[in-house]
Amino acid sequence: MSVPRNRKRIREGGPVLEPHQVVIRPLITEKGTHQTTHKNAYPFEVNPWATKDEIKIAVEGLFNVQVDKVRTQNRLGKNKRYKSRVGRLSNWKKAIITLKPESPKIELF
Repeated sequence: MSVPRNRKRIREGGPVLEPHQVVIRPLITEKGTHQTTHKNAYPFEVNPWATKDEIKIAVEGLFNVQVDKVRTQNRLGKNKRYKSRVGRLSNWKKAIITLKPESPKIELF
């Protein structure tokens, strides 16, 4: 399916997400901090229903930056155990946002 020129994707099943619903939280890790300083890439936890186009539009709107590339990963939740009980954490989606060189930096990091 091709994306229209105005970058508003028509969703085929699944909710239509607002920008504040797409980005859940920034991921502050040692690897993520290294990527922000050397590669101009910022990791975020995003809504599992969000597409790359929706993530790009949301980050540009929320942080007033220019996004060059969006890479996503669907991460499996970990199995957890406490005494005799067994449980599982939810699956989640990670997005690594690469900014254009002329774009300002995101101040959260």
